[in-house]
Amino acid sequence: MLREVKPKSARTARIFAKRAPLLNENPKTAVFLRSIASSSLINALLTDLHSLKRPLAIRFTKKNSLHPFEDASSLEFFSQKNDASLLCFGSHSKKRPHCLTFVRCFGGKVLDMMEGIVQQSTARTLSQFGGPKCRVGTKPLLSFSGTQFDEDGGGSKFTLAKSMFTDLFRGGEAKEMDVEGLQYLISFAAAEESGEGKTRDMIYMRCWRLVTRRSGQRLPRVEVEEMGPRIDFKLGRVREAEEGTWKEAHKQARTSEARPKKNVETDIVGDKMGRIHLGIQDLDELQTRKMKGLKRSRDTLAEDDREEGDEDINLVSRSNGTSEDEVGSDEIDSKRPRLGS
Repeated sequence: MLREVKPKSARTARIFAKRAPLLNENPKTAVFLRSIASSSLINALLTDLHSLKRPLAIRFTKKNSLHPFEDASSLEFFSQKNDASLLCFGSHSKKRPHCLTFVRCFGGKVLDMMEGIVQQSTARTLSQFGGPKCRVGTKPLLSFSGTQFDEDGGGSKFTLAKSMFTDLFRGGEAKEMDVEGLQYLISFAAAEESGEGKTRDMIYMRCWRLVTRRSGQRLPRVEVEEMGPRIDFKLGRVREAEEGTWKEAHKQARTSEARPKKNVETDIVGDKMGRIHLGIQDLDELQTRKMKGLKRSRDTLAEDDREEGDEDINLVSRSNGTSEDEVGSDEIDSKRPRLGS
């Protein structure tokens, strides 16, 4: 995890406030450096990469005694001093000739880095190609060809290279893009497998200028012309980011936008539909609705009362030792009116 430093004065507090993370980060700036021992080819390629990255680029021509994989403190100093999260360092030695090291920083500390050995026989600079060049500040189209660039393909080296080159050349975010602003294309192609089944760690970088021609139709015909530079990289040493720092770099701030609700969807018409998950229901405890049609009517209740009264009379007559016929005749006689003599 990154160490958090608290400011001791108001001046340092203002400086830390400027360096604090933002909801929408600024475009990444790249710093181009050269070593004490650097070849003319590396110096020319650094100049070409700087011209492609402008205006988000800073070029230093002074020689620096740096060893990125041994001690990265000097690179961290350049990153903090220039507020740049990308660095490109060129060097030349007998063991690693014509070497370009791409470094990515987070919070003023080195996040990860990658080394690419330039093949001198196939390298071409920007000045060796004729024709017009791209304008300053234009965003390029990026193309990555090869299954090695996939996460499940060639491994961590090619995946890191794809992420590094994307951060280096994508520039600032743009919500809208004019077709006339698409002036050039940068393609990265991974080397195919050799005959023995071994994968060569080679990446071929080509820069193409987009040219529109008349086609006799409404849409023009698009052609590509190589404008340079042409670089063939052989991937060398790689330092991957630590797991904790990588998670910290990918954190996103919470915005005021409402979060999507779970199990709630909206169909094409615009109706909102919800999904409810219920547990196991016990039907014995289920409360059913009482309907009027299921209630007993008044006529049925009257008949039940009469039947209960007849049963009571029968029980009384049996207890007195009289039969039902006698009880019935006495009741009839009592009901008849008496005639006077």
